[in-house]
Amino acid sequence: MFDRTVLENGLRVVSSTMPHTRSVSVGLYVAAGSRYEDDEIAGVSHFLEHMLFKGTRRRPTAQQISEEIEGVGGTMNAATDKELTVYWAKVGHQHFERCMDVLADALLESTMEPVEIEKERQVIIEELAMTEDSPGDLAALLIDDVLWPEQPLGRDVGGSQKSVAAITREQIVGFVEHHYTPANTVLAVAGNVTHQQVVELAKKLLGEWAPATAGPWYRAVDRPSPRVALKSKKSEQAHVCLGLHGYSSTHPDRYALDLMNTVLGEGMSSRLFVEIREKLALAYDVHSYVAHFLDAGALVVSAGVDPKRVEPTIAAVLSELSKMRAGVPETELRKAKELIKGRLQLRMEDTRAVSSWLGTQELLRDEILTVDAALDVIERVTVADVNRVAEELLQPERMSLAVVGPYRSEARFAKLMAG
Repeated sequence: MFDRTVLENGLRVVSSTMPHTRSVSVGLYVAAGSRYEDDEIAGVSHFLEHMLFKGTRRRPTAQQISEEIEGVGGTMNAATDKELTVYWAKVGHQHFERCMDVLADALLESTMEPVEIEKERQVIIEELAMTEDSPGDLAALLIDDVLWPEQPLGRDVGGSQKSVAAITREQIVGFVEHHYTPANTVLAVAGNVTHQQVVELAKKLLGEWAPATAGPWYRAVDRPSPRVALKSKKSEQAHVCLGLHGYSSTHPDRYALDLMNTVLGEGMSSRLFVEIREKLALAYDVHSYVAHFLDAGALVVSAGVDPKRVEPTIAAVLSELSKMRAGVPETELRKAKELIKGRLQLRMEDTRAVSSWLGTQELLRDEILTVDAALDVIERVTVADVNRVAEELLQPERMSLAVVGPYRSEARFAKLMAG
């Protein structure tokens, strides 16, 4: 499925040749995100992500950079998460060299003009303000803070308006020097291009990038925290997130947890959707998701409900979690396996998805499972595995609740969580 080469400076190059496609997707994955930041510079990874598309020596303006890709019908974007930042573009395969040149230029030659930093600072502050108008997003941030209090893993990836307002150009440049190193970066390419072409161009554009030692990241710390957190906010809906600690990305039971989560809250035939939406009509949107990090993880159930019906909704979620501990039959596990496998296979028809599959695994796990290998791992999970994970994780005392809505006190929710 893929080829892998490590350049002399430590840059890892992975690619998948897809000759049946007409596109090429290029991604530069850097091990730098909010877990690499102390409180003083919270949000600097996200700030930097914005700045790399604001101008280079050869392309002084953001418009010139975007026109290079959009001018040939391509798309380009970037994203910051807790453990990585990715800069990517997708173009017709005949424009592969141009695409690589634009991304490499942005990565290595961004000028970080002070006037552009100040302009982008205001844009980011507005982006953070958008979250305040989204109760669902606030609830997701709040449950992270409850699970990992007073540490980067529980913090908004974008930082806070206060921290972003105080970040200096020197701090941004210093972050680049400490974390944007060849050995801390993966170039992932997928599409109608050969690995030899990718490696040759990578050597030309990124081969002279000087190696350096990358900075550390902050490990998850087990700290006591309240089981219930409330953010009082006038809203038409109450948003609740019920969460608990899960498994890391390297834990042997992570796939069993993924399958349990699929049974619980993935899709319109999941237990949560059928019970809480279809049968009880308590919520329009109810689902669950898992997060796997380098040394930690979480399982979260999320729902948006009428503020007057929040108690029965939380009670129904707790009931479904309790039922999950009673066991998952083979028929439900089979359905969950086919859902995960089918979605993975469909996703892998897109060059952007394949590039992401390669880059993320290589960066965060130092190995890449092929799609067939991943399908095999999923298939080998047994009912006993899923039931063991459910029994281990879904203990009532392990669960925490985050609520955003028009309430004054946490007391009503604390009573629910206390049983």
